Parts: sequence; structure tokens; C-alpha cells
Amino acid sequence: MKHIVFFLCFLCLTAISAMAQDAVKVDPKHYTVEFENAQVRVLRIKYSPHEKSVMHSHPAGAVIMLTDYKNRFTFPDGKTEETQGKAGQVLQAEAVTHLPENLSDQPFEAILVELKAKPAKSRQRKNP
Repeated sequence: MKHIVFFLCFLCLTAISAMAQDAVKVDPKHYTVEFENAQVRVLRIKYSPHEKSVMHSHPAGAVIMLTDYKNRFTFPDGKTEETQGKAGQVLQAEAVTHLPENLSDQPFEAILVELKAKPAKSRQRKNP
């Protein structure tokens, strides 16, 4: 019985860690790091028409749409959401685990700024 419980726990942990994979590591075809420091990581996202990713995660941040888009997101619970919009939009991005798909006949490109940590405290300027 102990072995069965251990095995089930192992499967659950494996599934959770698989769902929380870094997009750059599990899907380097679509996600590349443009810049990274202690506070942010900036990703370039590129999908050809009708391409689909794999399940992965992102922390909270902001996304800048470089092209018009029509996307479908599938979430770990199987629910889906379709979104569409125009190039130039800047959107808040909540922390998420999802599987994106470009539903458009056109390539999709965006910049995602992922937040890593709270910004360092700003230094007080002394008046001259």
C-alpha cells in the first residue's frame, strides 16, 4: 500500500512540475530571451500561422503585441479562451500556465516582460 501511495504522489508532483515548465526551456522555437536581469526577463514570442506551443508557465508581467493576433489558450484544467487584438496593444499579463495556439493565417509576434522580483528601492537624490 505504501508503494501505491508513493507512486501516486510521485505522479502528482511530476504532473505539477511538467505543467509549470519555463516556456524558453520547453519551447525554444517560439520563445527566446532578449534581455534578463534580477528584476525582469524579456522574451520575444514568435508563432507561424496556426502553430501551437506546449503547456508552460509565465510569471506576471506585461505583453506588447507586435502584430495583430487571434490566439487560443488551453489551461491545465482543459478550459480554453480565445483572444484577439491589434498590433501595438500593451496588456497586463497575469501569472499563468497555458498552451497557446495562433489561430490566425498570419505570423504572430510579441514581447513579454516577465517580472522576477520586486524592484530594488530607488536611491534618494540629494539636492545640490
